[in-house]
Amino acid sequence: MEVILLERIEKLGQMGETVKVKPGFARNYLLPQKKALRNTKANQARFEAERVQLEAANLKRREEAEKVASKMDGHNLLMIRQAGEGGMLYGSVSGRDVAEAINEAGFTVERRQVALDTPIKSLGNYAVRVSLHPEVSVTINITVARSQEEAERAAKAAADASAAEEVVADEAVAEEAVVEAAPEAPTEE
Repeated sequence: MEVILLERIEKLGQMGETVKVKPGFARNYLLPQKKALRNTKANQARFEAERVQLEAANLKRREEAEKVASKMDGHNLLMIRQAGEGGMLYGSVSGRDVAEAINEAGFTVERRQVALDTPIKSLGNYAVRVSLHPEVSVTINITVARSQEEAERAAKAAADASAAEEVVADEAVAEEAVVEAAPEAPTEE
């Protein structure tokens, strides 16, 4: 089935493009969500008549999403969960849990905006992508820990590790500069 997209859809196309999709996807998602129109002459004329308003509305939503993204970018969330000795959670952290935590932090996000391919099943730090708009996404950091104290220790250890990596990288750059500056020694044949 061919449809005309009314907004940008990730991995499908831009606003105004005519794309071929499976009938079920169009019937069950794109058309009811008003993200597309069936490709007919009447709908093409309707889209061209409404194009300016659609682009203006899309631009306004995108600007709002960019403002929220600037506040949310790099935001750290702590999720306390029960876990076994090996660090495996007794449950899991799903996209719904992440969306609820983001909402508690003061942002408004729906579950479908959280791009979590597989549930989080162990303790640790995770980077999760949140799509605020089809053209705007932001990455937030989630720390899953047994307690607040354990999370603080993990954050401190991660900070120490990144500082150590920077020192090693600086030493490698300095060593490379010394090697490049040294004259080449003559070789014996």
